[in-house]
Formats: sequence, structure tokens, C-alpha cells
Amino acid sequence: MDHSQIDELTKKCESLVVSERMYRNICDTSDRAFIYQDFVNNTIRTISNWNYYFDFDINDEQDMINIFNYIEAEYAIAFRELLNLEKTGIENQSAVVKFKDSATWIEIITTVIYDEDRNPTDKIIRFSDITKIKNANDELTYMAYYDILTGLYNRSYFVRLLSDFLRDAEKKNDVVAILYINIDDFRKINDAFGMTVGDEVVQQFGQFLGEFKSDHVIVSHFNADSYCIAIYDPYGHRSIEVITSAIYDRLYWPFYLSNHQELILAVSIGVAEYPEAAKSSLELINCAEIVMFKAKTMGSNSLHYFDAPILHEYLQNVAIENKLKEATFSQNFILYFQPQYSIEGKKLRGFETLIRWRDNDGKMISPMQFIPIAERNGTIVPIGTWVMEESIRTYSEWRKQYDCPLILSINISAIQYAQEDFIEKILGIIKKYNIDPNEIELEITESVLIDDFKEITEKLHTLRSLGIRISLDDFGTGYSSLSYLKGLPITTLKIDKSFIDTVLFDENTKVITESIIFMVKKLGFESIAEGVETEEQYTYLESIGCDGIQGYYLNHPMPAEEIEKRVLCHL
Repeated sequence: MDHSQIDELTKKCESLVVSERMYRNICDTSDRAFIYQDFVNNTIRTISNWNYYFDFDINDEQDMINIFNYIEAEYAIAFRELLNLEKTGIENQSAVVKFKDSATWIEIITTVIYDEDRNPTDKIIRFSDITKIKNANDELTYMAYYDILTGLYNRSYFVRLLSDFLRDAEKKNDVVAILYINIDDFRKINDAFGMTVGDEVVQQFGQFLGEFKSDHVIVSHFNADSYCIAIYDPYGHRSIEVITSAIYDRLYWPFYLSNHQELILAVSIGVAEYPEAAKSSLELINCAEIVMFKAKTMGSNSLHYFDAPILHEYLQNVAIENKLKEATFSQNFILYFQPQYSIEGKKLRGFETLIRWRDNDGKMISPMQFIPIAERNGTIVPIGTWVMEESIRTYSEWRKQYDCPLILSINISAIQYAQEDFIEKILGIIKKYNIDPNEIELEITESVLIDDFKEITEKLHTLRSLGIRISLDDFGTGYSSLSYLKGLPITTLKIDKSFIDTVLFDENTKVITESIIFMVKKLGFESIAEGVETEEQYTYLESIGCDGIQGYYLNHPMPAEEIEKRVLCHL
């Protein structure tokens, strides 16, 4: 062998040494472990991070049996197939197994190399710790199906399972019931105790509802304060009556929270059934939600079943709501003014401002119908601002033209009073049209005072100190009107029409009406009777000392131009 051949061999050896060193460095820094089996030379060895996974060595094929001691029994068959893959002629195969007495998950991949005659020459078995990946995937899977806060099914997975219920029910001609459950006054819980307490309430109540879960009952946390229960073929222990009774029985007792707070909850429940109410899962849920809102109007802890008129009413309200948003944007409303008269001499006292709305189809929509919708969706704020501005602007024109210092009464909703800039807004409009604040009267009802009596009362005192009059409307129809008279800066009290309708022939009504007027005089307020329609009513009210009236007996509500022609021109 000459020197050139020796040099060439030397270089190749050096290259192999470098490659071997690089190969070992890579293996030593890997977090995997390998078994390498050479079938030609009948050798077997472990490579890389073997001791991370196992505490024994492999010197021959028999030693590999020890690996079974580490693997959960249910994965043993899959591992045996990987261990003997060369017997099948397959080149690559993998499996995921779990180690005993630990939360460790291992991915095992076996690769076999064959010669031209399909005889195995080499085999590599790779072990990789995939616990973090497996847990992350499990968490993603959990999040795809379950609500993190309550552990119940989430909305999307509930809908999928409900669809399965409906398909089975269609085949078997069965019934599926939906209970849509909403915690009453949940916003007040969050406001009073904070969102952390609110979350705990949602969690505890959800965990209670989860006790109803079975093969025929699925339970979901639908959103912040709402849950859905679907019942397949509801009868016996899983009937609607049994489940709702159990819910209301539980609500009789308080929920004990981690901050040592005790809370009594109330819920409203809407019930809809397939196939009577709807044929699809989303429609069925929607029907149950609609009747849940209907139940809320009946008071706390109420339950209501779906029927067609409720759906018709709901769809009608949705149509009105859509039209209302457009009308609010374009200010497509009309103001009517109802004259108010002093009872002595039937002298004009002023006007109550009333809003009217004629939609684009020419149909008049009652304020009784659209005002509650406006209060729910927030459009009452821009509508109320428009009413204040337009009515005061109109009154300012009358004031200049007819030189008539009267009183303009404007109804204000609770939501308007709750706005931080309400006082600034009303004072700005009064100043803009140069009106004496003493000629403006804001009408409130008990609903204004319910949510935050202290804050609203402070605002009313501020308004009164600036000269604006305060009228308490619909007096006598609520439960606590008398308690309000003590602390409110009221100037006027309006007696509800329901009293006037029966005052002439119902002795109890007569006693109450006379007592109210006597009390009002003692307190120094002005009294106005609403809905006076006959001379007999007028004469009676005059005889008991009522200060003023409004109603069809003297005049009905009219638009501004009619007021000018029929009322103001006679001053």
C-alpha cells in the first residue's frame, strides 16, 4: 500500500471519528431515547437519554421485556406490536402509551430497515416524552367541549348533542324538552359584590345543575348567567316538573360563598319542546329563551311554557325594535301635548308632553309598546333627549308668542336619570331656549327610584334647588309610594287614572283618593288627577279639594299645531 492510499484511509478514519463524535453529541443532548438493534451482527444497544426513561440496561433482546413493567396494561398490546414490527414486514409504526404510576405519556416509533430480500437488517425504537403536548391537546379538547368555569358542556357542544337528541327523537317519534334558565338580577350581584363573587355564584349553581346529567339529560352553561338543560323523552324522574321542582327547592336555601357571604338566588325558566315549538336545535333553544324572558315579567322564580302567541309577540317586538333604531336615528317621532287644568275655574295650568310614533308603513305604534323596548336596548336615551329638546323648543315659541307662563311636564325614564350628564343636559336645553326652570316639571315614576334611590334622590334635590319642578306620576299603583314622599323634593303628585275610573261607585277607592288628596295638602304638594273623563268625576274631585286635572273631559292630547289653534289662541 503506497503512501497516497494510506493518507486517503487516514483521512477517512478521521472523518468517521468526527462523524461519530458529532453523532454522540447529538444523541447526548437529545431528550429522546433509542434502542438500536443490528440483526446482521446480532447486537443491541441503547442510545442517547436512556436513563431518563428507564433504570435498567439492555444487553440482549430478552432485556426488552422489562419495558413492559413501565407501561400501563391497556397499552401493552400496542407496544408488543412495535417491539416485534420486523415480523410483520412493516417499515414504520407508532403508538402513544402511558407510564405506570405517573402522568407521563410516551410516543414510541419503531423503524425497521430491510434488505432487497425483505429480511430485516436494522431496527430503531425511539422513545419521546410528549406529556406536555398531550396535556395541551387534552386541554384544547376540554375547552372545545366544556365550560371552564362550571365544568358543564359549553354552548357549541351542547347544540351538537341537542341535534343528536333531535335526530333520535325524529326517528322514534319522541319528545325533547329544553329548559332555558336565567339567574334573576345577576347584574346586581356583580355590582354589589364584584365579578369574582358573580363567577362563584355561576359556578356553584352550575355545579348543582350538573347533578341532573344523565344519558337522557344534558346540561350546559350557555353564557354569563344562563344555562340550558335538554331532556330526551321527559317523564318520570326526568320530567320537567320533577327537575324544575328540584331547582326551586334548592333555591329555597342560600349558596355559601368563599368570602363567607350567603346569597339566595332566584331564576326564571323558559320551557320549549320538540317538535311542538321548533324542529331544529337552535330554534328550540331560541323559543325557550323567548319564554324565559316572558317568565321574567311575571316576577322572580317564575316558569313559563312556550306557546304560539308568545312567539308572535316576540317577533312583533323584534320588528318594532329594528324600526325603532331607524326612527331614533332619523328622529322620526311626533310630540303630542295634553292640557292640564287647575280645577278652580278650569284655568290652563300647562301641558304634559307625550311622544307618538308613526312608522314608515303609516301605522301608529303605542308608547306602551315601544317605550319598554327603547328602555331595554338603550335608545330611550337619544329619544328622551330629543323629547326634552323638542318640547322645550316648542314651549319657548309659545311662551314668546302668547306670553303665557305655564308649566311643561316631561316624562323622564329611569335610564335617562342614570346618565351622568343628565342634569347638565337638561339645564343646557333650558338655558338654550331661555326658559324659566320653574316652568319645567319632570315627571318620575317609582321605577326611577328602584335601582339607586340615594343617587337619584340626590339628582332630584339638585334639580329642585335649581328651580325645576318634580312630579311623582302614577301615584298609588306601586307598593312603596308613601315611603318616597318623605325624602323626595316633590312639588306635584299625580293620582293614577285607575283610581279616577272607579272613584264614584267604589267606596274603598273613594276613601283612598280622599286620603291621598288630604295628605298631599298637608305635605304642601300640588295634586293632579289623571284620566278625568266626565263632569261627575270633575265635580267630585273639586268637592274634595283636588288641585288640578287632565283628561278627555276638558281636552285630549294634540299635536303642537292643534294646541295653538284650539287652546292657546283662547288665552
